[in-house]
Amino acid sequence: METAPDLQSISAEAALSPMLPRPFVIKRVRRETEDTFTLELEPTGRDDGFSFTPGQFNMVYVFGVGEIPISISGDPARPTTLIHTTRAVGTVTKAMDKLRRGDTLGIRGPYGSPWPLDKAVGRDVVFVAGGIGLAPLRPALYHVVSNRERFGKVVLLYGTRSPADILFREELETWRARFDLDVYVTVDRAMSGWRGNVGVVTTMIPKAPFDPRNAVAMVCGPEIMMRFTAAEMIKRGVDIRDVSVSLERNMKCGIGLCGHCQFGPVFVCKDGPVFPYAQVRDMLVKWEI
Repeated sequence: METAPDLQSISAEAALSPMLPRPFVIKRVRRETEDTFTLELEPTGRDDGFSFTPGQFNMVYVFGVGEIPISISGDPARPTTLIHTTRAVGTVTKAMDKLRRGDTLGIRGPYGSPWPLDKAVGRDVVFVAGGIGLAPLRPALYHVVSNRERFGKVVLLYGTRSPADILFREELETWRARFDLDVYVTVDRAMSGWRGNVGVVTTMIPKAPFDPRNAVAMVCGPEIMMRFTAAEMIKRGVDIRDVSVSLERNMKCGIGLCGHCQFGPVFVCKDGPVFPYAQVRDMLVKWEI
């Protein structure tokens, strides 16, 4: 008779091998939009939790289906809960979308470089997110809000295709209600009843309330959106060295061995996914890379 796997033993072995996933059990599934969902995971057995730095990602493995890289979207101050938000667009994410509370996923990580939060201390912080790009930025937002006294003005500029695509609605309302945060949301296409901003996210940069001479910008979204956002930030007066972007292209192994994510002289999984914009600006406009 076939016996169930010993999750505690698997977890112990995974700690010794970078290619062996650790088992995590789904604690909660939350629907964000029609095609986007959030999984709250907890470690199995005697595992103490999962520590990470805002901006890092995990390799998430659906048993019998495959593995993909997904940025961590939870609070770094809560190591007992691991949170991933993703869109059901491919084989693995569509399989993830069918999972329910109590199911098990494999996790490898955390991997990659973080958002430059230390560099932002004492300065204005501008977060610019496009679509699901808000998820990788959310841990950095959690950190800044939890340590609010260490930063200057904090601005979130968030753009989506339509009101139906807005992520983390309740959280956005909570942040917007605070007197020490400036939160602006815009949509590409307005629907009936929408009273907010209409237009791409870059249209909000010229009037956003921050000092460009003393600001750090963290940008995540589609690559074309990040290019135009970085250009607008620089036009506003932000030093190019103070603009960071997150890339998640072609990652397969997560540890720089397979070479799939080589981007010019760097590997996205090992040297990124967060990069200074100055480091990748020229490569982002070369279609063959």
